[in-house]
Amino acid sequence: MRILDIFKKKDKDIEQINIQYTPEHIAIIMDGNGRWAQRRNMPRTQGHRAGMESVRDIIKACSQLGVRVLTLYAFSTENWKRSEEEVSFLMNLLVEYAKKEVKELNRQRVKLIASGDISQLPGYAFREVKNAIHLTANNDGLIVNLALNYGGRDEIVNATKKIYQDISDKKLEIKDINESLFSRYLYTRDLPDPDLLIRTGGELRLSNFLLYQSAYAELYFTEVMWPDFRKQHLIEAIEDYQGRSRRFGGINKR
Repeated sequence: MRILDIFKKKDKDIEQINIQYTPEHIAIIMDGNGRWAQRRNMPRTQGHRAGMESVRDIIKACSQLGVRVLTLYAFSTENWKRSEEEVSFLMNLLVEYAKKEVKELNRQRVKLIASGDISQLPGYAFREVKNAIHLTANNDGLIVNLALNYGGRDEIVNATKKIYQDISDKKLEIKDINESLFSRYLYTRDLPDPDLLIRTGGELRLSNFLLYQSAYAELYFTEVMWPDFRKQHLIEAIEDYQGRSRRFGGINKR
């Protein structure tokens, strides 16, 4: 029986399903909000609001499936180029989510963290995100990592600067630099690399997301727009992932 069939039949008992090779870390580029709204003759902002229901659904599904980390590409360093109206709406939506969802996140034992330079967010948004992170800090369930004001290239450049500074301060020597050390200077230093990277909305690119960390991630692209993406679509992506051979440059031993 396919995993999707099991999920549909035993939805209430999904937390008891033992699924081999479930990804430890799933990362998602939540694309298609604006196009979803435009196709319905609605403002782009309404697509972003509709996408929040998908966020809730996927967080719940990942918690039930035993996924350890879920990284959501919420706001990129390039998103500041959008209209002032849209950026303001996204910041306000972030604040609204952080305020309203903390109780439910705590109920699910979800720990909220952020990757990116969140200090550059508007003050009101920065404070609310930090508060939500603080309130969920002791939870031991799914880690939801919000990529906020995040860019993969920017992350790599910042890591390089920090390493250079530590060498200048005699805290490091050049011979100390390797992949393991470099990873510790990234925003995701305490997280495993993503096993499965999903992009919704039909585009076939990474858009500056987790460039270093995704070296061996399995990529999954779907035409489904983010506001329509639900747990059954997540299960389909995991099924596809489980059918692949992950060799990491070596020979398959499965």
